Parts: sequence; structure tokens; C-alpha cells
Amino acid sequence: MNAVGGLDLEAVARFFADHVPGFDGELRAELVQGGRSNLTYKVTDGRNRWVLRRPPLGGLTPSAHDVGREFRVVSALAGSGVPVARAVALGDEKAMGVPFAVVEYVDGVVVRTEDDLDALSDLTAVRCALGLVDVLARLHAVEPAAVGLSDLGRPEGYLTRQVRRWYDQWRRVRTRDIADIDVLYERLAAARPAESGVSIVHGDFRIDNAILDRDDPSRIRALVDWEMATIGDPLADLGLHLVYTDPAFSPVLAGGAASTSSRLPSPEELAGHYATVSGRSLDHLGFYLALGYFKIAVIAEGIHARHRQGLTLGAGFETVGEAPEPLAAAGLKALRSEGH
Repeated sequence: MNAVGGLDLEAVARFFADHVPGFDGELRAELVQGGRSNLTYKVTDGRNRWVLRRPPLGGLTPSAHDVGREFRVVSALAGSGVPVARAVALGDEKAMGVPFAVVEYVDGVVVRTEDDLDALSDLTAVRCALGLVDVLARLHAVEPAAVGLSDLGRPEGYLTRQVRRWYDQWRRVRTRDIADIDVLYERLAAARPAESGVSIVHGDFRIDNAILDRDDPSRIRALVDWEMATIGDPLADLGLHLVYTDPAFSPVLAGGAASTSSRLPSPEELAGHYATVSGRSLDHLGFYLALGYFKIAVIAEGIHARHRQGLTLGAGFETVGEAPEPLAAAGLKALRSEGH
């Protein structure tokens, strides 16, 4: 078996032999680049392919690395009209020392960087971006109880908990003081509107968390990275998705994040398309944008902290620490646009 950081292949093979239908032979694995949270591996026995996800090394934000939650959501959404990979098996700490989830391998295209986006025509890139918003609206239209996820989260007080939770995470992972983070937290807490509605929330909805069809990249074959999914306010998903279009996010992904490209529709166009296809009002969108900036600033700082400790695998982490300050400043700007 080949050696790959963060994965005990012998332990995984024993688990596969007992729990994964069709497993036959020696396992090989490779780390999938691009992920900045849970570690993702492509695993094969030479005949079949799977994807295995485990928490990061030395994770400092445990609530943001829940592979069990991810597995449950993917299992529940099968057949719902929301494209997901087929759930295969869930392993606990007894098998490998950390929990991990196994899903089917979905062949397709992942657009992470601007170079990846350059492979698409302008028209296809726009259709892809609008198609992602269509899928987001489709997810938000799924009734949680209908797919057995009504207890995934508590919708009441969701926004209050989000603001508090991400500030708690900030205090856990910060490597330096950033005054704008503290100010943004205070202003978010004071400006919180009533929840706009209740839905399944993906929690990290962006273009590189989607697998696109090779023949028609405007068609989404699977949404991935469901570890932060919950029941909450759907506009939090939209706000975060729009934040990913800001160049302030680009240092988080090496090579320039595809989501920040000017070849994609503007945040205003994406928001307008969501309002049209979902039928939802976008009142207080500035708050949801600010919350998204706050969340990504904290996540970026957590990644930066792990990198400083030598606990990241793969390349492209050197610039992540540049992101929190401009993201926090952009969050304050978004709140000021609503008079806060």
C-alpha cells in the first residue's frame, strides 16, 4: 500500500473489507488538493474509486470538521433533486483513530482557480455560475422533515448563535489581534435581523465545492463539503456565496480563486437570480454579507494557525494568513451599506 499523509491505509483497508461493498484488493490513495478544511482523499482498489474525508491534522475548530454530519446530510439528500455523491460508509475513531466518511467518487470537473475557469468559455462560465445559484435555491426548497433532517439544527436563534460561535472560534484560533474582527462581531450582534426563513443550509457554498459535468460544465453533478450543513437561515448561504466573489478571498486558495473572477456574474446579478428562482426577499442582505465575511475571516485564520504549526498537508497555504484583515474590513463595509 502506498503511504499518504494523514491516512492509515492498512486500517482503512480493514474497514473497507467489512463495510464497503465491492471492495476487492489493495488500496491506494492520493490527497485531493484544494480543500482547506477536512482532508479529502481519492481512494482506489484498482477497480473501484471512492472519496474519503477525515478531519484536518490538529483541528482547532471541531464544530467545523464534522464528517459524521456531512455523511448524514449526503445520505438524506439522495433522491431529493439536490445533486450529491452516494454515501457509502461512516467510520468512527475505532477504525483509524479519527472519524472518516466514504462516498462514491463522482467523475467531473472542479473549478478552483482562475486557470481552471479559463478552460470554460465566457458563456459556459456564466451558465455554470447561474446553475449553481439554481441548485442553491433547490436546496433551500427542500423541506427538512421530508428528508429526515428536521433535527439537524435549531432554526430559532440561528443568526445569534452564528455570530457568537464564529467569535468563539476566533478566540480559539487567532494568531494575532485584528481590531476589525472585534468591531465586526460587536456590530453583527447589534444589527442582527429576524431570520428570513428556515431551510437546510450548506454552510460553505462556492464553485469549487461543486463537481461539474465534463461535457456540460453548467450542469452540477454533485455538491460536496457538507460538514457545516445545518438547519438555519437560507440567506446566510447566499451571503457567504456572494462573499466568495470578493478578491479579498483569493489568498485562501493558491493561484487565485475562480469565484473571484470578473468573468463570472457580479454579486448583484447572482443575488437577483437567486431572488427570482427562489422567490425570497433579500431584505438585510448587507447583514448576511457581513456575516459571511466574518465567518470566512475566522476560517482563514484557523487554516493559517494550522499551517504555522506544520499541520497542513499539500501546497498553497502560504498566503492564507493575508486574508482575515481585508475580509473583516469588507464585512464592516457591508454593514455600513445598511447604516450599521
